[in-house]
Formats: sequence, C-alpha cells, structure tokens
Amino acid sequence: MLFPEYRARRMRSSDAFRRMIRETVLTTDDLILPLFAIGGKNVKNPIESMPGHYQLSTDNLKKVAKEAFDLGIPAVMLFGIPETKDPLGTQAYAKNGIVQQAVKEVKNAVPGLAVITDVCLCQYTDHGHCGMVDKNIIDNDASLDLLARIAVSHAKAGADMVAPSDMMDGRVAEIREALDENELPHIPIMSYAVKYCSAYYGPFRAAAHSAPKFGDRRTYQMDPGNALEAIREATMDVEEGADIIMVKPALSYLDIICRVKDEIDLPIAAYNVSGEYAMIKAAEKMGWIDGAKVMMETLTSIKRAGADIILTYSALDAAKILRG
Repeated sequence: MLFPEYRARRMRSSDAFRRMIRETVLTTDDLILPLFAIGGKNVKNPIESMPGHYQLSTDNLKKVAKEAFDLGIPAVMLFGIPETKDPLGTQAYAKNGIVQQAVKEVKNAVPGLAVITDVCLCQYTDHGHCGMVDKNIIDNDASLDLLARIAVSHAKAGADMVAPSDMMDGRVAEIREALDENELPHIPIMSYAVKYCSAYYGPFRAAAHSAPKFGDRRTYQMDPGNALEAIREATMDVEEGADIIMVKPALSYLDIICRVKDEIDLPIAAYNVSGEYAMIKAAEKMGWIDGAKVMMETLTSIKRAGADIILTYSALDAAKILRG
C-alpha cells in the first residue's frame, strides 16, 4: 500500500511530540476571572445557575481574588450588586458604592492582581437597562455622562482598567475624555465593543439582578446575525480610544473573534459568558460529558479563534488544570 510522503500520525504518536508542535497553547496568563460583589460581611450566596460561583461580600471576595492570583490568573473583573436602585443608577458612581469598596479591598489585599471593573448601569437602575430611560426609550446621549462618572469613580477607587459594557454609541470617547480630565490618562479601557443581544446571558442576569423590567436590549446590543457590523463597532471604539476590544459572547461567535482579530490591531478579549459556562456544568452534572475536558477544549477554541484574553467563569478550574 502506498502512502503520501507526509504521515500526520508520526507527530501524534507521543505526548512529547504533540506538545512540541501544538499551535495553540492556553496559559493562566490568558484568563480573567469575573466576580460578583455584594454588601455585608461573610456573605457567600450561591448562584444556582452558575455552580461554583457566588455573590460575595468583600471579605470573601478578597479570598477568591487571592486564590486566583496564587494560581497565576493576572486579573479579575468586578461586578456590583447594590443595596438600592433608582432610575439613574446613582449607586454605580457613588464614592462608597459596592464596586468602589471592592476595588479598594482587593487592591489592598492582593496588590499584584489587576482589578478591572465593569462599567454599566443595568445592575444599578430600577428599570434594568444599561442607559437612562425616557418614556421607555433608552436615551443614548444622556447616558454618556453617567457612564463616564462610573468609570472615573472606579479609577479613583483604584481600578487598574475600566470596561464599558453598555453599548451606547460614543461612550468610549466620553470615558476617555473624562479619565484624562481627571488626571487618570494611564487607565486603559477594555471596550465591550462587539456585544451581541444574546440569550446566553440569562444566568448572569439572575446573579447580578440585572434583567430589564420592560422590553429587551435589542435597540443597543448587536443583532446575532450581523458580522460586518462587528468590524464597524470595533473600529469606532478604536478611534475613540479603546485599548482592548472585546467580543461577547465567545463560543457562538468564534467566527467574529477571528474576523475582529484579522481587522483590528489591538489585543482582543472574548467573554466566555454565563450561559456557556452553565451548559457545561449542567451537562457535566447529568454525566453526559467530561466537564473538565470540554471546558479546556472550549477555552482553547476561543484562543485559537484569535482571543488574546478570555474572561471566563471557568478561570479557577482551568488554572488548576494548567498548573498541574
């Protein structure tokens, strides 16, 4: 029997060979761990749809942040759950708001860990939308000043990076200008530039108490059928001063990650979102899949598609595997 000159199985025959020629290598440096901060002391509320994750008071949040740092994870992303909500989301930019407190606590406890903050209004408004509402319409331009105030308050509290997730037009430029005017030009912006109106966000919205009270977010988040629009959105945010461009969700939008990576000359982040995490955990619980292997294959696929950074609720589990 004649075989082609190239025999692919030769280089698959041993673990050493496979490691030597592996094209995509996942490391702990690629990971960011999202965390949910809530008020009180010794609070650790389980998030039912996200096994292994909790709403954490700052004393417990610091412990998880320290664990992440010790495992080699370079950064965490903080989301806040306030005690009160109002139409303007004032707790989002309050000096002693929950995220502002959490930033200070984590930076004091784990100074070497980078702390990134989500900049949005949905967790803080009584209507649950990501911008100001006027007669049931999300007012884009009126929302920009509030978003900038949130970003500045986070940076003043000690955040190393801010990440606007609201998808209002022009918010990156507004935030960049506000940071610069407040003598914070060194603070980078990770923009949720390509954020789709996705059904994969359900577990997060339950965890953060951020589901909209009326309508949906289709008027400001992207239509899942659009790809060229992703390049327009990312290009706009680059021009406005973004330092990192994010695609969200990740797994159902690997093609978008790849296209954005080809078109945009900045680091690309991808958010392996709550629904993607929950599906793996649910199938693992039922005994249908090997959860750890599917998790690592999923994260590898996101990096292979072009992501330089992966925000994932699997960060701790993945880091433990990567550290052996």
